[in-house]
Amino acid sequence: MDIFKLGQQILDLLEMVFGFWNNQISLVFALLGQSPESFKDGGPWGVVQSIEPIFVGVGSSLVVLFFVIGFCSESVDVKEDMRFEVILRMLMRIGIAEWLVANNVTIMKAFFTSVGNLVKLLSAGKIVKLTIDSTQAEIIKNLGFGASLVMLILTSILSIVIIICGFFLIYTVYFRFLKILIIVPFGAIALSTISGNRMVSHTATTYVRYFSSIVFEAVTMALAIIVCNALISSGLPSFTGEYADWTQTLIYLCEMTFTIALTVGTVKGAQGLTSKALGL
Repeated sequence: MDIFKLGQQILDLLEMVFGFWNNQISLVFALLGQSPESFKDGGPWGVVQSIEPIFVGVGSSLVVLFFVIGFCSESVDVKEDMRFEVILRMLMRIGIAEWLVANNVTIMKAFFTSVGNLVKLLSAGKIVKLTIDSTQAEIIKNLGFGASLVMLILTSILSIVIIICGFFLIYTVYFRFLKILIIVPFGAIALSTISGNRMVSHTATTYVRYFSSIVFEAVTMALAIIVCNALISSGLPSFTGEYADWTQTLIYLCEMTFTIALTVGTVKGAQGLTSKALGL
């Protein structure tokens, strides 16, 4: 009797969960394409902008201090170092450092805009929606009571995993914005070390590398989601041909859930992957 068949309930549950995942993916791409300036209607960025002048003032003062430290550590003979080309090089170094300190936020905004546009180009028409294959849907619909009961229990467990993965995905993207907003003010202080010698300016190099890895992390996240969604929609694995139809469907659902978990893991490790790929 149809009353003892749970296939339609299983399909309804899967459609609800897959719809939730697709909504999360759409939200993630919308966030990744956003600049921190417009995140949460610009409220957090407004706080950063109000704090930024304090760090710029400190950074401008430190430019002179780091310049003196660098000059004293490199100078062996002051008279010898007072040649025109040496003075010109020192003035250029201190001028570049001061310009970077004063305009560090403007430079960062350009990076935010460029990366956001790149994410939008990657996601334009290339996001594969997660759906249940029609063949597998027909198998689920025609399951007997015993098999459909087992399938419903396992599908409920897999659904919980997918929902948790969806929330972790959003958490990771929000955490990226938080990292950016926190490190932006420190740019003025870090870039002021450029006026010093190589050892002192290592701080600026480290900051730029870390900042770049966080900003370009959005591109890695977008690529991970696009590739993993394509894997999810690629159909049954080749080794399932020898199993019964309902077992194939179960393996199919397990593989989809595994790939979703893999997507979240890749997105979570996007910063480290970006750093290694770009040598940052």
